[in-house]
Amino acid sequence: MTETKVSRVLLIGVAFGVMAMVALPAADLMAQDAEVTYARDVAPILQQKCQICHQPNSVAPMSLLTYEQVRTYAPLIKMKVANRIMPPYHINRTVGIQGFKNDRGLTNEQIETIVTWVDQGAVYGDAADEPPPMEFPDPNRWQLADRFGEPDLIIKSEPYTLAAVTQDKWFRPTVETGLTEPRWVRAIEMKPAYPDGRRIVHHALTFLLQREEGGIAGLASTATDAGVRDFLFMEWAVGKVGEVFPEDAGKLMLPGSRISWEIHMHAIGEEVVDNVVELGVYFYPEGYVPENRTILNLFQAVDEELDIPPGQVSVTQNFHVMQAPARLENFQPHMHMRGKAMSIEAIYPDGRKELLSSVDNFQWQWHINYVYEEDVAPLLPKGTTLVITAWHDNTESNPNNPDYRQWVGYGDRTVDEMAHAWVDVTYLEQDEFDRQVAARKARPAADDQGDSF
Repeated sequence: MTETKVSRVLLIGVAFGVMAMVALPAADLMAQDAEVTYARDVAPILQQKCQICHQPNSVAPMSLLTYEQVRTYAPLIKMKVANRIMPPYHINRTVGIQGFKNDRGLTNEQIETIVTWVDQGAVYGDAADEPPPMEFPDPNRWQLADRFGEPDLIIKSEPYTLAAVTQDKWFRPTVETGLTEPRWVRAIEMKPAYPDGRRIVHHALTFLLQREEGGIAGLASTATDAGVRDFLFMEWAVGKVGEVFPEDAGKLMLPGSRISWEIHMHAIGEEVVDNVVELGVYFYPEGYVPENRTILNLFQAVDEELDIPPGQVSVTQNFHVMQAPARLENFQPHMHMRGKAMSIEAIYPDGRKELLSSVDNFQWQWHINYVYEEDVAPLLPKGTTLVITAWHDNTESNPNNPDYRQWVGYGDRTVDEMAHAWVDVTYLEQDEFDRQVAARKARPAADDQGDSF
């Protein structure tokens, strides 16, 4: 068996073995003689992890702000929580890097608490134990405004009217940014119009079109005959808010730049008039130039064609060689209805291997961007090979599968398939890379979460 096949088999175990374990009844793991109550035990968890979405006018289909509301959905909550479907955080907690800035998942103890509460009858408990209701900001505001204020630049797509019944649409307008001077970007956010835009937009891509000389090693861009470069600027899908770059990095926007949109919409049975998607851009202070530049990359898990046989679990794998020293800022798998799992692995120039991250319970309705903490973000020397491995479940046992009898290929529709990871790569000069590696190695051993350099 070749080394690549060995790696693939081991990763299959990572992708599916853990998921089978977490589906076991969590109540078996908790003492049954200890009563679990909503007021004391469950309400604090829901406030911390669930209610930001499960409130009126937010993205979730029902509100979970009161005991009465929660008890109504208790069996459904148990099922979603025990199988790590909700809250939407599907990283494998047993392998790879575990330091993420946006960890929204439940701990094993929290899962046990909720499942045991339901199994014990979903009792309320003592009202004195219940924490006061939380006050949440408007869920339809700019989410990053809490940190940076209102965006410095808001760019809207052209409006589009979607018929009540029609096939999926891909709308690709190009709009001006209005910039008259170079500015470095420290954060980006994207959001469909509320309320109907959020119901019809599956995902949106933005590309930054600008005239730029030279290039960056490993840069994911194309150039037209007129010398205008086309950079992936940001990707949005349900479950993702925006991107905040480390203080030493950002994206450069130049005077005269334009934004090219790709907006995927699907009909909902009623006409939606003049839908737009908004792009909010937050700049560094005028004149500030970060040391490094971050580029959004689409790393395919498919070497040639994606061809998934009917009734089978299919594995695809692809390799990407880093052309310059770099730091990875995040890991965001992207697949469709048959997507099951995806991993990202580093093979260093000296032959060492490291499994960086694995999403072993992919849910196609949520596209979560797992953002690494700065002290554990992978540092990759030039020549490192990134291995992206994807699993698709085209069997009858997959509840999301529209038809397990069909061969499935690559395509933009959700009934077709994709297999790639969105990864922001911050390219580093060699001396800066060496400095960051030295600082990482100087940390106490207890702080380490893998090599990552």
